[in-house]
Amino acid sequence: MYRCWSCGRGYSETAGAPWRCECGHALDFADSSAPADTAPPELDRDRGLWAFEDVLPVSRGVTLGEGWTPLVDAPEWDAQFKLDYLFPTGSFKDRGAATTVSQALELGVDRLVEDSSGNAGHAIATYAARAGLDATVYAPADAKPAKLQAIERTGADLVRVEGDREAVTAACHEAVAAGEGWYASHAWQPAFFAGTATIAMEIAAQREWSVPDVVVTPVGHGTLLLGAYRGFRALQAAGWTDAVPRLVGVQAAGTAPLVAARQGEAAAAGGNEAADGIQITEPARREQLLAAIEQSGGDAVAVDQSATEEVSDRLDRAGVSVEPTCATGPAALPELRERGLVGPDDDVVVALTGSGLKA
Repeated sequence: MYRCWSCGRGYSETAGAPWRCECGHALDFADSSAPADTAPPELDRDRGLWAFEDVLPVSRGVTLGEGWTPLVDAPEWDAQFKLDYLFPTGSFKDRGAATTVSQALELGVDRLVEDSSGNAGHAIATYAARAGLDATVYAPADAKPAKLQAIERTGADLVRVEGDREAVTAACHEAVAAGEGWYASHAWQPAFFAGTATIAMEIAAQREWSVPDVVVTPVGHGTLLLGAYRGFRALQAAGWTDAVPRLVGVQAAGTAPLVAARQGEAAAAGGNEAADGIQITEPARREQLLAAIEQSGGDAVAVDQSATEEVSDRLDRAGVSVEPTCATGPAALPELRERGLVGPDDDVVVALTGSGLKA
């Protein structure tokens, strides 16, 4: 059962269900499957993120062994890095693709349709291919060639759309409305967030069921931040952990709607073309993201291009090869510490989300 977070309407969980509520808001699973007041389970890490299948609202239908990415010390940044770029398609989007395509199989879907600037489209196309399903991906015509080529190599139909990211989404929505396939959207499908919630579960398990003080993630549509929030909330409700970290969403200066909402337009101003993977002016779940930040005691910050490029170079020299968008997380740490959002004794985890091999 799906339910609208905004107005409370319910919808059946079927292939014909709408991908958003009549009121325009995104849908979510109505009930959490996380148990309450139980001991953390013995986890079979060979099952990847599906080690958490018993507490997920989706059953495993397709897998490429995704999950359990390393959590490593990063002393130069006084933090830990969660290496979520070490996935089969080179980005954290495999978390949500595995659960979304698994649900598509449960629902009897034949063709998936997605819009993406690259990584989500590649993930959905790859897992669709693994599951034997057809896929169509709408992407910006000027997206990184490596990402577009990766999508095409899966056998998916790639539709290059001229214009900005919103034009890509509009073209995809028209296709879905015309009946061209099931909308496997990383921004809208509830199953995608069930997958991204597993980052929180992994972090806690890798830390012997303790949670950090702060978790930092890049934010475009915010699929990782919102998933992490839900995962940490579920762990706390189950009694496996005792807190929810402060969540910080990092956006590209000049395209930072969460920063603008919390701190005003001046704090969001500037430019950052290097962080092309998070150039989203209207996140599909904007209000949910703002609520997650507020309820966790976190915040949103904007990072400019020079800081992104400088930290991207530093990461390469430290043996961490990520695409520039991912460098925004570590690049935000000086401001977070200067503002007191991260204290000198705080335990910080930064998610690194996309491989430099696709840059």
